[in-house]
Formats: sequence, structure tokens, C-alpha cells
Amino acid sequence: MEGLTRRKVKELLKLAPGQKVLAKGWVRTKRGNKNVAFIALNDGSTINNIQIVADVAKFEEELLKRITTGACIAVTGDLVESMGSGQAVEIQADAIRIYGEADPNTYPLQKKGHTLEFLRTIAHLRPRTNTFGAVLRIRHAMAFAIHKYFNDKGFVYLHTPIITASDCEGAGDMFQVTTLDMNNLPRTENGDIDYSQDFFGRHTSLTVSGQLEGELGAMALGEIYTFGPTFRAENSNTPRHLAEFWMIEPEMAFYEIGDNMDLAEDFIKYLVRYALDNCTDDLKFLNDMFDKELIGRLESVVNTEFVRLTYTEGIRILEASGEKFEFPVSWGVDLQSEHERYLVERHFRKPVIMTDYPKDIKAFYMKQNDDGKTVRGMDVLFPKIGEIIGGSEREASLEKLEARIDELGMSHETLEWYLDTRRFGAAPHSGFGLGFERLLLFVTGMGNIRDVIPFPRTPKSAEF
Repeated sequence: MEGLTRRKVKELLKLAPGQKVLAKGWVRTKRGNKNVAFIALNDGSTINNIQIVADVAKFEEELLKRITTGACIAVTGDLVESMGSGQAVEIQADAIRIYGEADPNTYPLQKKGHTLEFLRTIAHLRPRTNTFGAVLRIRHAMAFAIHKYFNDKGFVYLHTPIITASDCEGAGDMFQVTTLDMNNLPRTENGDIDYSQDFFGRHTSLTVSGQLEGELGAMALGEIYTFGPTFRAENSNTPRHLAEFWMIEPEMAFYEIGDNMDLAEDFIKYLVRYALDNCTDDLKFLNDMFDKELIGRLESVVNTEFVRLTYTEGIRILEASGEKFEFPVSWGVDLQSEHERYLVERHFRKPVIMTDYPKDIKAFYMKQNDDGKTVRGMDVLFPKIGEIIGGSEREASLEKLEARIDELGMSHETLEWYLDTRRFGAAPHSGFGLGFERLLLFVTGMGNIRDVIPFPRTPKSAEF
């Protein structure tokens, strides 16, 4: 094996036959007869395996016995034209070295179908399956495409804090960060916990969003985006919720609601197109194995103009639909996934951008419309998912923002820094948030958000 450079499986499968090669990876399967062994080798670079053909007479029986599903090996040999179907080339093995064995009695990923539920219990090993190899490569490609999109448009990547003292959404579902001794909490005179003795000298939490700090960046740098982990302590055991997930949040000075919608539509089409162009093998596998309509659905999004619809008009359509919804519909209610999916999948049969929501169901920072009842919020609704992007034009008026904060009983004190952007050189500006895992649900066709992140964090579950 000396002197040869290892080539990844992805590269080997594209090489012309007739050369000596070195491959390293994990054994997916081994089969054969008394004369020849066929080993399927995968190194994570592609969904496809390379076939290793080992002449039994050339190798010690003991060595071949130790090559089992899950074992890690290095192989040198001649790259030759493949006799079997499914691949153009295979390796005729000269030498095999075993790096690590995998006991067939205890290695859980034997050659058989495993349920996604079972694989969640072994999240440390599931990246070795075809399904999770595909999902994680697509996850990487989407992360790269996000940075490329904004970089090419001249946006600045801004790192916003993970530990914060402000609750952006006003929902209160936040994880507390503290170094206080839980068995001996310091108390104030009136019996409350004395956070002045905590590490930061105040009550702090993990962030639910980088938006507020993102707005500060936009007020100086023009156009910024954040891309980082966010945390919600909601006790939601659903296929669409995680306690720790990643968010992409652009904020743009001088963008009004229409510009915001244009950017959101262009952005998501770019990402889907990038997946179709760069993740072909992985998407084809997921399409064939999990969701026969996946590639068709992705192509339809790229080639479709999204519908733009006001909330009021959406409610009218839902009320006139004659559908029996689990959650009844009337003006003023927060739309549920079933309502959003009805509009997207059955009424319009294409993605929808909904705007002008009642102000009472939206966050304090959204720009109020002249009717005094609605705000310039916008949600992008997608087939199978429901809401994939949420955003708005932000309220630029100090007076209106302060009044809304009072109305909601929020603290001015913790938001003084945010209000300063309205005091000094206020500008119209907009932004939105895209939940990275929601995007991945759509792009991969997976049915559960726990299957598009390597190590899901959900209520009562923080393994690995």
C-alpha cells in the first residue's frame, strides 16, 4: 500500500479503468462463494459504494472472515471495468488491511431495513446508513449554498450572541444559562433569586433568534445575515419541532415588505436549484426510497411563481372551503399547519407568501399598517411543511414601537439598545428567518425533523 495516494470512492467511480488504486472505507456488505468475495465499500463521499472483488485463493481465510459489515478496511488493487451492473468500475484486490473490526453479533447496522425510529436510538452510528449519509451531505450542501448566496449578493455574515438577556419573540420559552449553585441559590431580601451574583450579573438565556442584534448590524452595514443555532424550550413533541435548531436570518436596510418577499422567494428557489444541481445522487436515492414525488416537487418550486396573498383573503378562502379543520378558522386566529397546507397543496397547488397578519398574533417589532389592525408580516408557506420562512418589514417608528412594547407589558429597560436604532437614524428595514431544518425537511423529503439534524435535541432527549 506504500506509495499510493488514497482516492475517495466518489472519485474512483469516475476514473478510467486500468490503474492501481488505494481505497479506504467501511464495509457495507460482503457476499460471495468459495472462489470469490464481493465487498461493497463506502467512505461517506457518495451514496454509491465501490465493489471490491477478492480472489479467495489470494487471501488468508482468517483475514476474509474478519471483513464483516461495519468493519473498516484499506484495499489496494487494479481498477477494472465492472462485469456486474450498477457500477462502471470495480477494484480487483491485491492487498487488504483491516483497520477496525465490527462484531456481527453486536454491530446494530446489519444488512436489513431499519426503521427511522430505531436509527434515532443509535444516532451515533446512523450516519453510516445510506439514508443519513444522503441527508447529511445535503445538509452540508445547503449550508454552503446559503453562505454563497448571501456572499454573492454582498451581504455581511454577522455573528449574533448565543447567550442573551432579551427574549426576541416575547414567548418566554427560553433555556436559562446560569452558574449559580442549584442546591444553594442566593436570594434577595424579598425571596427572589439574586441574579446579580450570577456569572453575567443578570438573568440570561440561550437565544431564540439573532434577529434583534441582526437589525443593529443592518442599521450600519446595510445588509447582513446570521446563520447559527437557536433554542426554544417549548414542550413540543411533534415531527416539526426541535429544542435546538439552526436559523438563517437576513436583515436589510431600505427593504420594504415587497423587497423582502422578492428576496425570500429568490433565496429559497436558489437553494432548491442548488440541491437539484449538486446533490443529484443523494436526491435520487431519497426520491426512490422515501418519497417518489420529491424531485418533481423540488423542480415545481423552482419553476413556479409563488402566490402572494393577504391573511384576510386566506381566511376567506379557508372559510369558503367547506373543509372540516381540526382548528376552526376565523379572522384573528393564528393559522395552523393544516390551514397553511390546505392553501398550498389543495387550493393554489403552489407555494404561498402570506402577508398583513392581525397584529395581535405577531411579534412586537413588525411594522403596523395604517388600518391599525394588521402588520406587515410575511410567511412563506410550502407543500408538506407549512410555514418555512417567517419575516416582516420592521417597525421603524420609535413612538409606535414603544407603544406596542407597553401594550404587551414588555420591559423597556432590556430593549433600550434596540430602541436606539429608532432614535438615531431610523431607516425602513426588513428581514426574515428560515429554519434550516424545515428547509432540509422539504429538500430531503424526510417526514420528521429529528432525521435532518445529526443529534436531535427534543423534550426528554439529549443523548450523544
